[in-house]
Amino acid sequence: MLRALIVLLLSAFFISTASAQETAPDRAATGGAQTLEDILARQRGEEIDDSFRRDAIGNPDAAADISNQLGTLGGASDPELWRALRYNSADITASNSGPAATVLVQDGGMRWLMFRDGPLSTYGSYLLLGTIALLALFFVIRGRIRIDGEKTGRTIERFKSVERFGHWLLAGSFILLGITGLISLLGRKFLIPAFGHEAFAFIAVGSKWVHNNVSWAFMVALVMIFVMWVIHNLPDRSDINWLLKGGGIFSKGHPPAKKFNAGQKLIFWSVIVLGTSISVSGLALLFPFELPMFAATFAKMNSLGISGVLGLGELPTVLAPHEEMQLAQLWHAIVSFVLMAIILAHIYIGSVGMEGAYDAMGTGQVEEQWAREHHSLWVEEVKEKEGAAPGGATPAE
Repeated sequence: MLRALIVLLLSAFFISTASAQETAPDRAATGGAQTLEDILARQRGEEIDDSFRRDAIGNPDAAADISNQLGTLGGASDPELWRALRYNSADITASNSGPAATVLVQDGGMRWLMFRDGPLSTYGSYLLLGTIALLALFFVIRGRIRIDGEKTGRTIERFKSVERFGHWLLAGSFILLGITGLISLLGRKFLIPAFGHEAFAFIAVGSKWVHNNVSWAFMVALVMIFVMWVIHNLPDRSDINWLLKGGGIFSKGHPPAKKFNAGQKLIFWSVIVLGTSISVSGLALLFPFELPMFAATFAKMNSLGISGVLGLGELPTVLAPHEEMQLAQLWHAIVSFVLMAIILAHIYIGSVGMEGAYDAMGTGQVEEQWAREHHSLWVEEVKEKEGAAPGGATPAE
């Protein structure tokens, strides 16, 4: 999955969306200056022969001698100066000594903007809406997964208070981050027409503050659940049987499983791997100058030959802070869309999709019959620890 995401991001950002122009365009009508076709091609990310602009930056040494107190206009015009700035060939200084102080024009921003407002927003929205539609269809066809046997009236402790706290801290922070992230990405398209610019500005500023600060809670919770549950989510022989039988979702009866079945383990590792990637790219966005992420990653990929295997050629290892932030934002959003789709399925199964499932994180106590049907191997382990007696279960109130 990560390999596919890497290919998607890098292909969209570095490979032109159309083939490069093979012949130089006719610029006779503009006296050699760029044409409208040049501008549109550059905005589409196409390769063009821009030497006619790159080299047209004037020559200060060719300026006329100063003949009066007003001096001379010099050897470089304003347009030539801006071209030199665009191609990073101008001799300039800045009062700000930061890493990005002297980068005044960055063409890569257009590719980033077009991908962000185009494929990223479009296909990301399709993914979330499609996931919701499929879950709704599944519910109509399969209905709620009921407890098959007769309820015992006894409960077993499934999760302790600290485990439930870690889960809800992660869940609550992720929901807030998802909502505020979608507002930042899609808000201009949908909220401005509905509420106006002023209302959107207030919502956007608030969303940014919430997103930046709640992110710390998400990262803390991510560490908590990893430490508490990693031992229970290691692969097991029972997982193969569970997967072969589809977890019993499409048929009567449920295959044996330990505390976490194979489906829950897939959710767990998706959350850990994708959540960590989201956290790292988020830190790169919060501290772009201190934590550049992609230049070092590209260098590793080049040295290990990964970029060649993926068909991406030699990736750039020197990136301006703007480029680092643009790539980090795209990666952050792409991985977040994938994880949001996975979590939607998790929320469905843990609430309306399965009877008795919510109790595990609601009260921490689950109906014994539910536990025997969905996690029979885990129940046996619990019973062994409690003395293998039915009285070991806690009577339901």
